[in-house]
Order: sequence, then structure tokens, then C-alpha cells
Amino acid sequence: MKIRASATLSYRFPDATQIIGLIQCARSPDQAILSEALQVAPEAQLITDDDGFTRRIRACLSGEVTISYEAEVDNGRRSLLPAAGRQHLWSDLPADVLPYLLPSRFCPSDQFQRFALREFGNAGDGVARVMTIMDWIHRHVDYQAGVSTAESNAAHTFTVRAGVCRDFAHLAITLCRALSIPARAVGAYAVDLQPPDFHAVVEVFLENQWWLVDPTRLAPVEGLVRIAHGRDAADIAFLTTDKPCELISQTIEAVRL
Repeated sequence: MKIRASATLSYRFPDATQIIGLIQCARSPDQAILSEALQVAPEAQLITDDDGFTRRIRACLSGEVTISYEAEVDNGRRSLLPAAGRQHLWSDLPADVLPYLLPSRFCPSDQFQRFALREFGNAGDGVARVMTIMDWIHRHVDYQAGVSTAESNAAHTFTVRAGVCRDFAHLAITLCRALSIPARAVGAYAVDLQPPDFHAVVEVFLENQWWLVDPTRLAPVEGLVRIAHGRDAADIAFLTTDKPCELISQTIEAVRL
């Protein structure tokens, strides 16, 4: 699928502020960037980093600033989670996958092992366990803005049974890791997401590869454009600053071409 993804972010920075931005489409085997443009107004010196997947921008900004990005991406025929698939033993996992078994700031998976094993441990193979977790979240957690904050973790979402995409992602990641299934957060542009916004989804490692899953069921996996992945939302935030700033406006869009 060919997709045009774009973001226009306007902020007011009262003081000179260091920023890290994650809004550029990722370079990954399952998506090709056909064209792209990144602009900052007023013009500022940007440092760009590319680790082979995640692409960061860094800058020092002050006053009213608008960051604009647009890309055309071809994500081909993205592979969907298969009907069945095995879960790996820890000893069989690639070394770079191991960090996604561990608890992280927003995903305290060590606190959920007893619940996850009792609720999902007998579901079947790895795919069956993941899908049973997603079904449980769909039945028990409401998609609702305003009940969580930037500090809310999966334990909070499990308690209040409501949240937005990042909360759904954190709970899904936590429950998967509690069952020894590697899971990580993915920031993405998403076709058909209403209202349009940056979207947080999940990847699970089964059958020796990563598979995208959307715990909210609000956007088709085929229409996702990767931006970044990490342990949880702290690693995939689209803007991180060293001082407070004020959002003036933002427009996010992902459309089929």
C-alpha cells in the first residue's frame, strides 16, 4: 500500500529548549520511503540521527516554531500475525530481542506474571496467547481519553480499565512479557485512524520475527507506517524536551494514495 504520511506541529518554547523529535518514517525492511521533506520554521539547525531504523531530529528551539514533515511510503503487502505460531524459549531468542522480555518504566510485567499465567497461560501456542490477550483487552478496557496521563503505566490502565492507544499498548506489552513473549511499543502513522493522530501499537516476537498488532483495533495493520520502536512510550515519544513548552496546534494525517 502506498501511503502519504504527514505531521505539522506548532509549539511555543518560552526559553531556549533542547528537543528530540521522532516524526520521520522509519527505514525498515517492510516499508520503503519514496519521497520525504522535513522543514522547521523559523529555520533552525537540526542534528539528524539514524540508527538503521529509528530516525531522530535534535535541535535547540525558542519562540513559536512549526515542524513539518511529509513522506510517501510504500509498505507493500505487510505480513499479518499468522493463525498459529510458536513462542521461543529464552535460550533461542536473538540477543537484541532479550530487552523486550523485561519490565520497563510503563510496563511492569513482573507484577503481572501470576495473573497472566492464570488467565492466558493455557490458551495454546504463542499466537493463541497473544490473541487471547488482545481479546481480553478489547472486552475489559474502554477507549477513553482523559482517564490517564503521561505518567500512567499498565498497572493504572489495568485498574481503571480505560485509556488511549499508548495505555492499550502498555497493557498488551506487559501481559505478553509476563508470559515470556517479547513485546515492544511502536509509534506509527495510521491510515483510517479517527481522529487522526500519532498511533501507538505493539509488536510481538514469534516464529523468529516481529509482528505488528493494534490492541485498540482502531486502525488496520496494513495501513501502519512505522516511525520508531522501543521498550514503551518513553522510547517512542514524538517530542521530548528538556523544558516545558506549549502546544499551539498539530495536524497528523495518513492517507492511501
